[in-house]
Amino acid sequence: MTDPMNFEQFREMITISREERYIETLSENRESIQIKKEKTIVKNLEKIFKATLKISNQKGFQAMTMRDLSQESGISLGAMYAYFKNKDDLLGMLQNQRRAFIRRVLENEIEKQEDTAFKICAMIRAHLFLSEIMQPWFYFSFMEAKNLNPDERKKAIDSDLWTEKVLEKLLIKGREENVFNDRDPGLTAEAIKALLQDWYLKRPKFRNVSVDQYSDFVIEFVLTYLGVATKK
Repeated sequence: MTDPMNFEQFREMITISREERYIETLSENRESIQIKKEKTIVKNLEKIFKATLKISNQKGFQAMTMRDLSQESGISLGAMYAYFKNKDDLLGMLQNQRRAFIRRVLENEIEKQEDTAFKICAMIRAHLFLSEIMQPWFYFSFMEAKNLNPDERKKAIDSDLWTEKVLEKLLIKGREENVFNDRDPGLTAEAIKALLQDWYLKRPKFRNVSVDQYSDFVIEFVLTYLGVATKK
């Protein structure tokens, strides 16, 4: 078993990989991004994405204007159009980057563990830590899902289902190995997902609770239900 990271250790790891995310975005959108300097692209994309999430979580993505985005990001309208043609293009860049990054981190954390119970623990902890670091995006993705264009809405649904499917597969595997009690894997996966969503959707409830405390609680709660609390 790989020793679990606490939140500060996890955040340090994520910070190191931050620039890689934007370089990947550049690589995927090289034909539409007209700027040449990589450092400038990384810096400005980060500003644009942060501003998009801030405005959208205040008034909604559909209500956000390009002028709003320009003022919040400090980047002129003309300069922004060197990165994307319209809001749909911007949305696609933002969502594709974050979904791919989250999926990669979760898969990596799961693969570090050998035992199925520890894999469940690793996924729960990593998901909560990611949603703590990227709370504006998690909140945005959940709240804006119904307002997205059909293509982005389908991607959002598929991403949500992917998390549940990974959990469900681990639950089935643990049951087959006689590590977990005989629980309904589908319902259990949905219940775990609801606990994970509570962290980024209902923040006022957890004003005096740290993400380390909450992750420990969720893991103990889930393992107790599965009959393996002593194997945490």
